[in-house]
Amino acid sequence: MRSWGTLTAICLGTFMLLLDVTIVVVALPDMTGSLHASLGDLQWVVDGYALALAALLLGAGAAADILGRRRVHVVGVVLFALASLLCGLASDPGLLVAARALQGVGGAAMFATTLPLLGSVYQGRQRSAALGVWGAVSGGAAAVGPVLGGLITEGPGWRWIFFVNLPVSVVAVWLTLRTVPESRGPRGMSVDWAGTASFAVFAGGATYAVVRAGEDGWTAPATLTSFAVAALAVVVFALVERRVAHPLLDLSLLRRPAFVGTMLGAFAFNGVAFGAIPYLSIWMQTLLGMSPVRGGLTLLPMTVMSMVVAVLVGRLLHGVPAWLTVGGGLLLVGAGTLCQAVLGAGSDWTALVPGFVLVGIGTGFVAPTVAGAALASVPAERAGMAGGAVNTVRQLGYALGVAVVGTVLTSRLTGRLPEGAAHALAGGGAGALLRGGFPEHSLRAAFASGLNGALVVTGLAGLVAGGLVMALVRPGRPTPAPAHGAAPEAAPDKAAARG
Repeated sequence: MRSWGTLTAICLGTFMLLLDVTIVVVALPDMTGSLHASLGDLQWVVDGYALALAALLLGAGAAADILGRRRVHVVGVVLFALASLLCGLASDPGLLVAARALQGVGGAAMFATTLPLLGSVYQGRQRSAALGVWGAVSGGAAAVGPVLGGLITEGPGWRWIFFVNLPVSVVAVWLTLRTVPESRGPRGMSVDWAGTASFAVFAGGATYAVVRAGEDGWTAPATLTSFAVAALAVVVFALVERRVAHPLLDLSLLRRPAFVGTMLGAFAFNGVAFGAIPYLSIWMQTLLGMSPVRGGLTLLPMTVMSMVVAVLVGRLLHGVPAWLTVGGGLLLVGAGTLCQAVLGAGSDWTALVPGFVLVGIGTGFVAPTVAGAALASVPAERAGMAGGAVNTVRQLGYALGVAVVGTVLTSRLTGRLPEGAAHALAGGGAGALLRGGFPEHSLRAAFASGLNGALVVTGLAGLVAGGLVMALVRPGRPTPAPAHGAAPEAAPDKAAARG
Protein backbone atom coordinates (compact mmCIF):
# COMPACT_ATOMS: atom_id res chain seq x y z
CA MET A 1 0.00 0.00 0.00
CA ARG A 2 1.47 3.33 -1.07
CA SER A 3 0.55 5.12 2.14
CA TRP A 4 -1.50 3.70 4.98
CA GLY A 5 -1.64 7.22 6.44
CA THR A 6 -3.94 8.53 3.70
CA LEU A 7 -6.29 5.57 3.96
CA THR A 8 -6.33 5.77 7.76
CA ALA A 9 -7.09 9.50 7.72
CA ILE A 10 -9.97 9.14 5.28
CA CYS A 11 -11.39 6.09 7.04
CA LEU A 12 -11.31 7.84 10.42
CA GLY A 13 -13.44 10.66 9.05
CA THR A 14 -15.81 8.27 7.29
CA PHE A 15 -16.19 6.14 10.41
CA MET A 16 -17.12 9.16 12.53
CA LEU A 17 -19.65 10.68 10.16
CA LEU A 18 -21.46 7.40 9.42
CA LEU A 19 -21.30 6.27 13.06
CA ASP A 20 -23.15 9.42 14.07
CA VAL A 21 -26.08 8.50 11.84
CA THR A 22 -26.93 5.51 14.05
CA ILE A 23 -25.13 6.00 17.37
CA VAL A 24 -27.82 8.33 18.75
CA VAL A 25 -30.63 5.79 18.29
CA VAL A 26 -30.22 3.97 21.61
CA ALA A 27 -29.51 7.21 23.48
CA LEU A 28 -32.86 8.83 22.63
CA PRO A 29 -34.70 7.72 25.80
CA ASP A 30 -31.90 9.11 28.00
CA MET A 31 -31.97 12.37 26.04
CA THR A 32 -35.70 12.62 26.73
CA GLY A 33 -35.17 12.47 30.47
CA SER A 34 -32.11 14.72 30.52
CA LEU A 35 -33.35 17.46 28.19
CA HIS A 36 -37.13 17.06 28.66
CA ALA A 37 -37.38 16.47 24.92
CA SER A 38 -40.61 15.81 23.03
CA LEU A 39 -41.14 13.33 20.21
CA GLY A 40 -40.64 16.14 17.68
CA ASP A 41 -37.35 17.04 19.35
CA LEU A 42 -36.14 13.45 19.14
CA GLN A 43 -37.10 13.25 15.47
CA TRP A 44 -35.02 16.32 14.73
CA VAL A 45 -32.05 15.01 16.72
CA VAL A 46 -31.97 12.19 14.17
CA ASP A 47 -33.18 14.11 11.11
CA GLY A 48 -31.22 17.34 11.63
CA TYR A 49 -27.98 15.51 10.94
CA ALA A 50 -29.25 13.40 8.05
CA LEU A 51 -30.97 16.34 6.36
CA ALA A 52 -27.94 18.64 6.50
CA LEU A 53 -25.80 15.82 5.15
CA ALA A 54 -28.23 15.15 2.29
CA ALA A 55 -28.88 18.79 1.42
CA LEU A 56 -25.23 19.84 1.19
CA LEU A 57 -23.50 16.73 -0.14
CA LEU A 58 -23.60 17.67 -3.82
CA GLY A 59 -22.74 21.33 -3.21
CA ALA A 60 -19.84 20.40 -0.93
CA GLY A 61 -18.39 18.15 -3.60
CA ALA A 62 -18.51 20.94 -6.19
CA ALA A 63 -16.94 23.40 -3.75
CA ALA A 64 -14.16 20.92 -2.98
CA ASP A 65 -13.33 20.59 -6.69
CA ILE A 66 -12.65 24.34 -6.74
CA LEU A 67 -11.21 25.10 -3.30
CA GLY A 68 -9.24 21.90 -2.87
CA ARG A 69 -10.49 18.56 -1.65
CA ARG A 70 -8.04 18.17 1.23
CA ARG A 71 -8.78 21.69 2.44
CA VAL A 72 -12.54 21.13 2.40
CA HIS A 73 -12.12 17.75 4.07
CA VAL A 74 -10.09 19.23 6.93
CA VAL A 75 -12.58 22.07 7.37
CA GLY A 76 -15.32 19.45 7.50
CA VAL A 77 -13.54 17.45 10.22
CA VAL A 78 -12.93 20.59 12.30
CA LEU A 79 -16.55 21.69 11.91
CA PHE A 80 -17.73 18.19 12.79
CA ALA A 81 -15.59 18.19 15.94
CA LEU A 82 -16.83 21.62 17.01
CA ALA A 83 -20.43 20.55 16.45
CA SER A 84 -19.81 17.34 18.42
CA LEU A 85 -18.58 19.43 21.35
CA LEU A 86 -21.70 21.59 21.16
CA CYS A 87 -23.89 18.46 21.03
CA GLY A 88 -22.30 17.13 24.18
CA LEU A 89 -22.71 20.46 25.99
CA ALA A 90 -26.30 21.11 24.82
CA SER A 91 -28.58 22.13 27.67
CA ASP A 92 -31.90 21.95 25.80
CA PRO A 93 -33.32 20.14 22.76
CA GLY A 94 -33.11 23.17 20.47
CA LEU A 95 -29.37 23.55 20.99
CA LEU A 96 -28.83 19.83 20.44
CA VAL A 97 -30.80 19.86 17.18
CA ALA A 98 -28.88 22.93 15.93
CA ALA A 99 -25.57 21.29 16.80
CA ARG A 100 -26.62 18.08 15.05
CA ALA A 101 -27.40 20.07 11.91
CA LEU A 102 -23.95 21.66 12.13
CA GLN A 103 -22.51 18.16 12.43
CA GLY A 104 -24.28 17.33 9.18
CA VAL A 105 -22.65 20.31 7.45
CA GLY A 106 -19.23 19.07 8.50
CA GLY A 107 -20.18 15.52 7.58
CA ALA A 108 -21.18 16.62 4.08
CA ALA A 109 -17.77 18.23 3.53
CA MET A 110 -16.06 15.05 4.72
CA PHE A 111 -18.26 12.58 2.83
CA ALA A 112 -18.10 14.53 -0.43
CA THR A 113 -14.29 14.36 -0.49
CA THR A 114 -13.53 10.84 0.72
CA LEU A 115 -13.52 8.91 -2.55
CA PRO A 116 -11.96 11.71 -4.65
CA LEU A 117 -9.05 11.89 -2.19
CA LEU A 118 -8.58 8.12 -2.25
CA GLY A 119 -8.79 8.15 -6.04
CA SER A 120 -6.08 10.81 -6.28
CA VAL A 121 -3.61 8.79 -4.18
CA TYR A 122 -4.18 5.14 -5.07
CA GLN A 123 -4.15 3.50 -8.49
CA GLY A 124 -4.74 0.02 -9.86
CA ARG A 125 -4.74 -2.78 -7.29
CA GLN A 126 -3.94 -0.38 -4.47
CA ARG A 127 -7.06 1.57 -5.35
CA SER A 128 -9.16 -1.60 -5.22
CA ALA A 129 -7.67 -2.51 -1.85
CA ALA A 130 -8.23 1.00 -0.50
CA LEU A 131 -11.85 1.01 -1.66
CA GLY A 132 -12.39 -2.38 -0.07
CA VAL A 133 -11.08 -1.17 3.28
CA TRP A 134 -13.10 2.05 3.01
CA GLY A 135 -16.26 0.09 2.18
CA ALA A 136 -15.74 -2.26 5.11
CA VAL A 137 -15.24 0.69 7.46
CA SER A 138 -18.40 2.35 6.10
CA GLY A 139 -20.51 -0.73 6.70
CA GLY A 140 -18.93 -1.38 10.08
CA ALA A 141 -19.63 2.14 11.31
CA ALA A 142 -23.36 1.82 10.76
CA ALA A 143 -23.37 -1.69 12.23
CA VAL A 144 -21.56 -0.91 15.49
CA GLY A 145 -23.28 2.45 16.04
CA PRO A 146 -26.21 1.19 18.16
CA VAL A 147 -24.02 -1.15 20.23
CA LEU A 148 -21.32 1.46 20.83
CA GLY A 149 -24.00 4.04 21.57
CA GLY A 150 -25.53 1.70 24.13
CA LEU A 151 -22.20 1.06 25.86
CA ILE A 152 -21.39 4.76 26.09
CA THR A 153 -24.90 5.78 27.15
CA GLU A 154 -24.99 3.15 29.87
CA GLY A 155 -21.45 4.05 30.97
CA PRO A 156 -20.33 7.70 31.07
CA GLY A 157 -23.63 8.96 29.63
CA TRP A 158 -25.20 9.98 26.32
CA ARG A 159 -23.17 13.19 26.02
CA TRP A 160 -20.04 11.11 25.52
CA ILE A 161 -21.33 9.66 22.26
CA PHE A 162 -20.42 13.11 20.93
CA PHE A 163 -17.35 13.85 23.05
CA VAL A 164 -15.56 10.72 21.77
CA ASN A 165 -15.41 12.37 18.34
CA LEU A 166 -13.00 15.03 19.60
CA PRO A 167 -9.77 13.00 19.97
CA VAL A 168 -10.57 11.05 16.81
CA SER A 169 -11.01 14.34 14.93
CA VAL A 170 -7.64 15.62 16.14
CA VAL A 171 -5.91 12.48 14.86
CA ALA A 172 -7.84 12.64 11.56
CA VAL A 173 -6.85 16.28 10.93
CA TRP A 174 -3.20 15.61 11.79
CA LEU A 175 -3.02 12.57 9.52
CA THR A 176 -4.82 14.34 6.67
CA LEU A 177 -2.48 17.33 6.72
CA ARG A 178 0.54 15.06 7.01
CA THR A 179 -0.24 12.33 4.48
CA VAL A 180 -2.97 13.42 2.05
CA PRO A 181 -1.93 15.49 -0.99
CA GLU A 182 -4.13 18.31 -2.21
CA SER A 183 -6.21 17.73 -5.34
CA ARG A 184 -8.80 19.64 -7.33
CA GLY A 185 -11.35 19.03 -10.05
CA PRO A 186 -11.17 20.28 -13.65
CA ARG A 187 -10.72 24.02 -14.20
CA GLY A 188 -13.73 26.13 -15.04
CA MET A 189 -16.08 24.50 -12.54
CA SER A 190 -18.49 26.54 -10.42
CA VAL A 191 -20.68 25.85 -7.41
CA ASP A 192 -24.43 25.81 -7.97
CA TRP A 193 -25.30 27.77 -4.83
CA ALA A 194 -28.87 28.48 -5.93
CA GLY A 195 -29.49 24.81 -6.58
CA THR A 196 -27.93 23.84 -3.25
CA ALA A 197 -30.09 26.34 -1.36
CA SER A 198 -33.35 25.43 -3.09
CA PHE A 199 -32.74 21.71 -2.60
CA ALA A 200 -32.01 22.29 1.09
CA VAL A 201 -35.29 24.21 1.48
CA PHE A 202 -37.17 21.42 -0.29
CA ALA A 203 -35.65 18.65 1.85
CA GLY A 204 -36.11 20.56 5.09
CA GLY A 205 -39.61 21.75 4.22
CA ALA A 206 -40.87 18.30 3.26
CA THR A 207 -39.47 16.68 6.39
CA TYR A 208 -40.76 19.45 8.65
CA ALA A 209 -44.21 19.11 7.08
CA VAL A 210 -44.35 15.39 7.86
CA VAL A 211 -43.19 15.98 11.45
CA ARG A 212 -45.79 18.74 11.92
CA ALA A 213 -48.47 16.44 10.52
CA GLY A 214 -47.76 14.05 13.36
CA GLU A 215 -48.14 16.82 15.94
CA ASP A 216 -50.88 19.04 14.46
CA GLY A 217 -52.55 16.97 11.74
CA TRP A 218 -52.24 16.82 7.96
CA THR A 219 -54.59 19.77 7.37
CA ALA A 220 -53.11 22.09 9.99
CA PRO A 221 -51.94 25.48 8.62
CA ALA A 222 -48.31 24.84 9.63
CA THR A 223 -48.34 21.47 7.86
CA LEU A 224 -49.90 22.79 4.65
CA THR A 225 -47.61 25.81 4.61
CA SER A 226 -44.55 23.60 4.96
CA PHE A 227 -45.68 21.36 2.11
CA ALA A 228 -46.29 24.46 -0.04
CA VAL A 229 -42.81 25.80 0.70
CA ALA A 230 -41.29 22.42 -0.18
CA ALA A 231 -43.25 22.28 -3.45
CA LEU A 232 -42.18 25.81 -4.39
CA ALA A 233 -38.57 24.99 -3.56
CA VAL A 234 -38.50 21.92 -5.78
CA VAL A 235 -39.93 23.97 -8.67
CA VAL A 236 -37.23 26.59 -8.12
CA PHE A 237 -34.62 23.83 -8.00
CA ALA A 238 -35.80 22.45 -11.34
CA LEU A 239 -35.74 25.91 -12.95
CA VAL A 240 -32.25 26.61 -11.62
CA GLU A 241 -30.87 23.27 -12.78
CA ARG A 242 -32.10 23.95 -16.32
CA ARG A 243 -30.22 27.23 -16.51
CA VAL A 244 -26.88 26.88 -14.71
CA ALA A 245 -23.73 25.82 -16.52
CA HIS A 246 -22.74 23.23 -13.90
CA PRO A 247 -25.92 21.89 -12.28
CA LEU A 248 -26.03 19.70 -9.20
CA LEU A 249 -28.33 17.37 -11.14
CA ASP A 250 -28.66 17.15 -14.90
CA LEU A 251 -32.44 16.88 -15.23
CA SER A 252 -32.10 15.02 -18.52
CA LEU A 253 -31.02 12.02 -16.44
CA LEU A 254 -34.61 11.80 -15.21
CA ARG A 255 -35.54 10.64 -18.71
CA ARG A 256 -33.52 7.48 -18.08
CA PRO A 257 -35.78 4.87 -16.44
CA ALA A 258 -32.82 2.99 -14.97
CA PHE A 259 -31.52 6.13 -13.25
CA VAL A 260 -34.97 7.01 -11.89
CA GLY A 261 -35.46 3.45 -10.67
CA THR A 262 -32.10 3.38 -8.93
CA MET A 263 -32.71 6.72 -7.20
CA LEU A 264 -36.15 5.53 -6.11
CA GLY A 265 -34.62 2.35 -4.74
CA ALA A 266 -31.89 4.20 -2.84
CA PHE A 267 -34.43 6.64 -1.38
CA ALA A 268 -36.84 3.92 -0.26
CA PHE A 269 -34.13 1.61 1.02
CA ASN A 270 -32.84 3.82 3.83
CA GLY A 271 -36.31 4.95 4.87
CA VAL A 272 -37.85 1.48 4.93
CA ALA A 273 -34.91 -0.43 6.41
CA PHE A 274 -33.97 2.03 9.14
CA GLY A 275 -36.80 4.55 9.63
CA ALA A 276 -38.47 2.62 12.47
CA ILE A 277 -35.33 1.79 14.45
CA PRO A 278 -35.38 4.92 16.69
CA TYR A 279 -38.93 4.11 17.79
CA LEU A 280 -38.19 0.42 18.29
CA SER A 281 -35.35 1.52 20.56
CA ILE A 282 -37.73 3.72 22.56
CA TRP A 283 -40.20 0.81 22.84
CA MET A 284 -37.56 -1.64 24.03
CA GLN A 285 -36.02 0.66 26.62
CA THR A 286 -39.05 2.50 28.02
CA LEU A 287 -41.66 -0.30 27.91
CA LEU A 288 -39.64 -3.52 27.94
CA GLY A 289 -37.15 -2.18 30.47
CA MET A 290 -34.07 -3.02 28.43
CA SER A 291 -30.77 -1.23 29.03
CA PRO A 292 -29.17 0.85 26.24
CA VAL A 293 -26.59 -1.89 25.69
CA ARG A 294 -29.21 -4.63 25.35
CA GLY A 295 -31.25 -2.34 23.12
CA GLY A 296 -28.26 -1.94 20.81
CA LEU A 297 -27.48 -5.65 20.83
CA THR A 298 -30.98 -6.53 19.63
CA LEU A 299 -30.08 -5.05 16.24
CA LEU A 300 -27.19 -7.49 15.75
CA PRO A 301 -29.27 -10.07 13.81
CA MET A 302 -29.89 -7.42 11.17
CA THR A 303 -26.44 -5.86 11.07
CA VAL A 304 -24.49 -9.12 11.13
CA MET A 305 -26.68 -10.66 8.44
CA SER A 306 -26.31 -7.58 6.23
CA MET A 307 -22.51 -7.65 6.50
CA VAL A 308 -22.29 -11.38 5.74
CA VAL A 309 -24.59 -11.13 2.73
CA ALA A 310 -22.79 -8.01 1.46
CA VAL A 311 -19.48 -9.88 1.44
CA LEU A 312 -21.04 -12.82 -0.41
CA VAL A 313 -22.73 -10.51 -2.92
CA GLY A 314 -19.44 -8.76 -3.65
CA ARG A 315 -17.63 -12.06 -4.23
CA LEU A 316 -20.23 -14.28 -5.86
CA LEU A 317 -22.73 -12.08 -7.69
CA HIS A 318 -20.51 -9.92 -9.89
CA GLY A 319 -22.42 -8.95 -13.02
CA VAL A 320 -25.88 -9.80 -11.66
CA PRO A 321 -28.23 -7.09 -13.02
CA ALA A 322 -29.24 -4.22 -10.76
CA TRP A 323 -32.95 -4.84 -11.18
CA LEU A 324 -32.41 -8.11 -9.30
CA THR A 325 -29.97 -7.01 -6.58
CA VAL A 326 -31.53 -3.62 -5.80
CA GLY A 327 -35.13 -4.47 -6.65
CA GLY A 328 -35.04 -7.94 -5.12
CA GLY A 329 -33.20 -6.66 -2.08
CA LEU A 330 -35.86 -4.01 -1.55
CA LEU A 331 -38.58 -6.64 -1.73
CA LEU A 332 -36.80 -8.53 1.05
CA VAL A 333 -36.44 -5.35 3.10
CA GLY A 334 -40.14 -4.60 2.66
CA ALA A 335 -41.13 -8.16 3.54
CA GLY A 336 -38.87 -8.13 6.59
CA THR A 337 -40.39 -4.86 7.78
CA LEU A 338 -43.88 -6.33 7.44
CA CYS A 339 -42.75 -9.36 9.45
CA GLN A 340 -41.92 -7.04 12.34
CA ALA A 341 -45.53 -5.80 12.49
CA VAL A 342 -46.61 -8.60 14.83
CA LEU A 343 -46.21 -6.82 18.17
CA GLY A 344 -48.69 -6.98 21.02
CA ALA A 345 -48.89 -5.97 24.64
CA GLY A 346 -47.06 -9.13 25.70
CA SER A 347 -44.39 -9.13 22.98
CA ASP A 348 -40.67 -8.87 23.64
CA TRP A 349 -37.78 -8.08 21.31
CA THR A 350 -37.55 -11.65 19.98
CA ALA A 351 -40.73 -11.04 17.98
CA LEU A 352 -38.62 -8.75 15.78
CA VAL A 353 -35.85 -11.25 15.01
CA PRO A 354 -37.34 -12.93 11.88
CA GLY A 355 -38.06 -9.53 10.37
CA PHE A 356 -34.62 -8.21 11.31
CA VAL A 357 -32.99 -11.19 9.59
CA LEU A 358 -34.95 -10.60 6.37
CA VAL A 359 -34.16 -6.88 6.41
CA GLY A 360 -30.50 -7.73 6.97
CA ILE A 361 -30.45 -10.06 3.97
CA GLY A 362 -32.11 -7.43 1.79
CA THR A 363 -29.71 -4.77 3.03
CA GLY A 364 -26.81 -7.02 2.10
CA PHE A 365 -28.08 -7.08 -1.48
CA VAL A 366 -28.92 -3.38 -1.83
CA ALA A 367 -26.17 -1.56 0.04
CA PRO A 368 -23.14 -2.88 -1.91
CA THR A 369 -24.76 -2.56 -5.35
CA VAL A 370 -26.95 0.55 -5.42
CA ALA A 371 -24.05 2.95 -6.05
CA GLY A 372 -22.76 0.81 -8.90
CA ALA A 373 -26.28 0.66 -10.33
CA ALA A 374 -26.45 4.45 -10.30
CA LEU A 375 -23.15 4.76 -12.16
CA ALA A 376 -24.18 2.13 -14.71
CA SER A 377 -27.39 4.02 -15.47
CA VAL A 378 -25.71 7.23 -16.70
CA PRO A 379 -23.06 8.23 -19.25
CA ALA A 380 -19.46 8.07 -17.99
CA GLU A 381 -19.16 11.86 -17.84
CA ARG A 382 -22.06 11.97 -15.37
CA ALA A 383 -20.61 9.34 -13.01
CA GLY A 384 -19.70 11.90 -10.35
CA MET A 385 -23.18 13.39 -10.44
CA ALA A 386 -24.83 9.96 -10.16
CA GLY A 387 -22.57 8.93 -7.27
CA GLY A 388 -23.39 12.10 -5.37
CA ALA A 389 -27.10 11.82 -6.13
CA VAL A 390 -27.41 8.27 -4.81
CA ASN A 391 -25.77 9.20 -1.49
CA THR A 392 -27.98 12.28 -1.24
CA VAL A 393 -31.27 10.46 -1.77
CA ARG A 394 -30.26 7.74 0.68
CA GLN A 395 -29.80 10.28 3.48
CA LEU A 396 -32.98 12.12 2.47
CA GLY A 397 -34.86 8.82 2.48
CA TYR A 398 -33.67 8.09 6.00
CA ALA A 399 -34.71 11.53 7.25
CA LEU A 400 -38.18 11.26 5.72
CA GLY A 401 -38.53 7.65 6.83
CA VAL A 402 -37.94 8.62 10.46
CA ALA A 403 -40.48 11.45 10.10
CA VAL A 404 -43.15 9.26 8.47
CA VAL A 405 -42.80 6.48 11.04
CA GLY A 406 -43.08 9.01 13.87
CA THR A 407 -46.18 10.56 12.35
CA VAL A 408 -47.95 7.22 11.81
CA LEU A 409 -46.98 6.07 15.30
CA THR A 410 -48.34 9.24 16.90
CA SER A 411 -51.54 9.06 14.86
CA ARG A 412 -52.21 5.49 16.02
CA LEU A 413 -51.42 6.36 19.64
CA THR A 414 -53.83 9.31 19.71
CA GLY A 415 -56.59 6.90 18.72
CA ARG A 416 -56.02 4.89 21.90
CA LEU A 417 -54.76 7.45 24.44
CA PRO A 418 -55.35 11.13 25.29
CA GLU A 419 -53.34 13.35 22.95
CA GLY A 420 -50.87 14.52 25.59
CA ALA A 421 -50.26 10.99 26.79
CA ALA A 422 -49.84 9.74 23.22
CA HIS A 423 -47.13 12.29 22.43
CA ALA A 424 -45.40 11.63 25.75
CA LEU A 425 -45.40 7.87 25.18
CA ALA A 426 -44.02 8.17 21.64
CA GLY A 427 -41.29 10.48 22.92
CA GLY A 428 -40.05 8.03 25.55
CA GLY A 429 -42.13 9.24 28.49
CA ALA A 430 -43.60 5.87 29.51
CA GLY A 431 -42.10 6.12 32.99
CA ALA A 432 -43.89 9.37 33.78
CA LEU A 433 -47.18 7.98 32.46
CA LEU A 434 -46.86 4.86 34.60
CA ARG A 435 -46.22 7.00 37.66
CA GLY A 436 -49.28 9.03 36.69
CA GLY A 437 -51.53 6.00 36.91
CA PHE A 438 -51.73 4.71 33.32
CA PRO A 439 -51.88 0.88 33.24
CA GLU A 440 -48.72 -0.69 31.85
CA HIS A 441 -50.72 -3.12 29.71
CA SER A 442 -52.58 -0.23 28.04
CA LEU A 443 -49.36 1.62 27.26
CA ARG A 444 -47.67 -1.47 25.85
CA ALA A 445 -50.72 -2.33 23.76
CA ALA A 446 -50.98 1.21 22.41
CA PHE A 447 -47.29 1.48 21.51
CA ALA A 448 -47.29 -1.96 19.89
CA SER A 449 -50.33 -0.99 17.82
CA GLY A 450 -48.66 2.23 16.73
CA LEU A 451 -45.47 0.43 15.75
CA ASN A 452 -47.43 -2.18 13.82
CA GLY A 453 -49.19 0.52 11.83
CA ALA A 454 -45.95 2.31 11.01
CA LEU A 455 -44.19 -0.93 10.07
CA VAL A 456 -47.04 -1.90 7.73
CA VAL A 457 -46.87 1.49 5.98
CA THR A 458 -43.10 1.35 5.51
CA GLY A 459 -43.11 -2.33 4.60
CA LEU A 460 -45.69 -1.80 1.87
CA ALA A 461 -43.67 1.17 0.61
CA GLY A 462 -40.64 -1.12 0.36
CA LEU A 463 -42.58 -3.71 -1.65
CA VAL A 464 -43.94 -1.08 -4.03
CA ALA A 465 -40.51 0.50 -4.46
CA GLY A 466 -38.92 -2.89 -5.09
CA GLY A 467 -41.49 -3.63 -7.78
CA LEU A 468 -40.92 -0.25 -9.43
CA VAL A 469 -37.15 -0.77 -9.42
CA MET A 470 -37.60 -4.11 -11.17
CA ALA A 471 -39.83 -2.45 -13.77
CA LEU A 472 -37.70 0.65 -14.36
CA VAL A 473 -34.15 -0.66 -14.22
CA ARG A 474 -33.62 -2.40 -17.54
CA PRO A 475 -33.39 -6.18 -17.02
CA GLY A 476 -30.16 -7.75 -18.16
CA ARG A 477 -27.97 -4.70 -17.70
CA PRO A 478 -25.06 -5.78 -15.47
CA THR A 479 -23.99 -3.62 -12.56
CA PRO A 480 -20.33 -3.43 -11.52
CA ALA A 481 -19.99 -5.02 -8.09
CA PRO A 482 -18.19 -2.63 -5.73
CA ALA A 483 -16.05 -3.83 -2.89
CA HIS A 484 -18.21 -4.03 0.23
CA GLY A 485 -20.34 -1.02 -0.57
CA ALA A 486 -17.68 1.18 -2.11
CA ALA A 487 -18.06 2.83 -5.47
CA PRO A 488 -16.66 0.83 -8.39
CA GLU A 489 -12.98 1.17 -9.09
CA ALA A 490 -13.59 2.57 -12.56
CA ALA A 491 -14.15 6.10 -11.36
CA PRO A 492 -13.86 6.54 -7.61
CA ASP A 493 -12.62 10.07 -7.90
CA LYS A 494 -15.46 11.06 -10.21
CA ALA A 495 -18.11 9.04 -8.47
CA ALA A 496 -17.70 11.00 -5.28
CA ALA A 497 -16.56 14.32 -6.62
CA ARG A 498 -20.03 15.58 -5.80
CA GLY A 499 -20.89 13.18 -2.99
